[in-house]
Amino acid sequence: MPVGGLVPQPTDDAAELVVRNARIHTGDPDHPHAEALAVKDGVITVVGADKDVAAHVGAATKVVDALGRRMIPGLNDAHLHVIRGGLNYVLELRWDGVRTLRQGLAMLREQAARTPKGQWVRVVGGWSAEQFAERRLPTVAELNAAAPDTPVFVLHLYQSAVLNRAAVKAAGFDKDTPDPRGGQIVRGRDGEPTGMLLAAPGALILYSTLAKAPVLQGEDQRVSTRHFLRELNRFGLTSAIDAAGGFQNFPDNYSTVIELARAGQLSLRIAYHLFPQTAGQETADLARWIEMVRPEDGDAWLRLNGAGENLTWAAADFENFNQPRPELGDYEGEFEKAVRLLMENGWGFRLHATYDETIRRDLAVFEKLAAEGLFPAGNRWLFDHAETVTPESLDRVAALGGAMSVQNRLSFQGEAFLRRYGPGRAAEAPPIREMLERGLTVAAGTDATRVSTYNPWVALHWLVSGRSVGDLVLRPRSNRVDRQTALTMFTRAGAELTGEQDVKGVLRPGSYADLAVLSEDYFTVPEPEIAHIESLLTVTGGRIVYAAGEYEGLDEELPAVSPDWSPVAHFGGYQASGPHLAGVRQAESLGEAVAESEQHREWRARRGLFPDATGTPFDPCFVL
Repeated sequence: MPVGGLVPQPTDDAAELVVRNARIHTGDPDHPHAEALAVKDGVITVVGADKDVAAHVGAATKVVDALGRRMIPGLNDAHLHVIRGGLNYVLELRWDGVRTLRQGLAMLREQAARTPKGQWVRVVGGWSAEQFAERRLPTVAELNAAAPDTPVFVLHLYQSAVLNRAAVKAAGFDKDTPDPRGGQIVRGRDGEPTGMLLAAPGALILYSTLAKAPVLQGEDQRVSTRHFLRELNRFGLTSAIDAAGGFQNFPDNYSTVIELARAGQLSLRIAYHLFPQTAGQETADLARWIEMVRPEDGDAWLRLNGAGENLTWAAADFENFNQPRPELGDYEGEFEKAVRLLMENGWGFRLHATYDETIRRDLAVFEKLAAEGLFPAGNRWLFDHAETVTPESLDRVAALGGAMSVQNRLSFQGEAFLRRYGPGRAAEAPPIREMLERGLTVAAGTDATRVSTYNPWVALHWLVSGRSVGDLVLRPRSNRVDRQTALTMFTRAGAELTGEQDVKGVLRPGSYADLAVLSEDYFTVPEPEIAHIESLLTVTGGRIVYAAGEYEGLDEELPAVSPDWSPVAHFGGYQASGPHLAGVRQAESLGEAVAESEQHREWRARRGLFPDATGTPFDPCFVL
């Protein structure tokens, strides 16, 4: 009996999975297009036409008809805080994709009503005021009205947080609480905290306040992480490089993903980094970890990739573009010790560096060590972010064999960057074309979950269009990339950062069977719709890890979200606004959406911010 148009054959070489009738973008320059592929033991065995896979269809082969849809290699987010995000996912009310503050507050009010005493409602990352029709943050009064008794913490990028009265009390803030270094507790005339916290410019005040909220334990952490990975699979992600981050201690906070990997329950491949947490003992922590683990320890699902994204706290700049660029003190001495230790022991690293001023200082240390022979080609290292890096610094990176990883932080902070640095600097933030022209590996990611959304299609839209989530054109055509290049930055380039380019990021025989069948054709859909693409079928290692639409029910069953009052159990994660809603409720009528669009246009006109409507080859950032 034919299966999906293919007749099962008696064969000893039967595939476990065949996907046919697809428009496959393989990512392989030698064979860029195909129609079908076959998978066995988690690896692609055949890529070609339907007739080429026919001989590999046995009685037990699962055959999936792609119905002519676009298939791509599984996406690889080169900078995602996936481990930390997974530990907290089911506790967070996500405003990712929400179009109006009114809708966000309605969600918050409903969630507060079901949140038990002692727990917090937390909105942590993935949104910006610029995405709302109202173009503003919630007020403390609005949070108090929505949740009079339940603590509410709303994080806005790494710029500020808004707390209701109950959260101020739960966090222990009062008239006598001192401002932490680099942060400000906003106070009223009576000296009491108002509920606003400002990063001025450091985000430690935001991190440390959020850390006072209750956390998950044990099995709930594992369930939360599995649901977060499923949410990432929803968008076609099959791999991520975890950039570590604040309040992510090794090995304690890595135990959940390690346990899931041992149980075969990861649905996303993770390459992770180690980030020293305590200022003043960073080199000691690195030395201890060097004795415990080695880069590439692990397997195809979970492996150590190196150190970073901080090596020493003193060398880290901040990305709060509402504040002036921070002037860093003398940090080179301890920083050099850390880099020397890593390079002497064969460890690569990644470095958070927003500004060229920081990058130049770091490069001077690297060049000194390179003169001693301590920057061998085998040690992978890179700069992250690099919004203001100059061509001269990129030349120095290339000479030292480094790489770059860019994130769409300006999707969410572009308006703030523009106000501070002007349209000329914004047009080159970051200088992606300059990076690529030097032959550097340039991988792309999101920097989710506490600033940008984890939806990679928002980042792909930013790479291609140069637009923020507020629809402001920041980068001209001369500093954008075409759709194929952007996709390569989200697939093969990320694999190069982990040394897996021979088996990941390309659909060809011998590569991991990591792929996504898309809701819309990425290569032909109108540019604004790129941000609304989702996966209908995501396969990692030959396993169907996400299935929607025509394929619903083909994926692996997950345990129910716990606790049962979780925001994710009621609202899901990313709030889709396109036709593929995956059960997420729509809060506005068509008429309201049109009215909000008009309000958006009027707001932009008042501020002198206009979308690109010229159609000319060069799209400037129009600012009056």
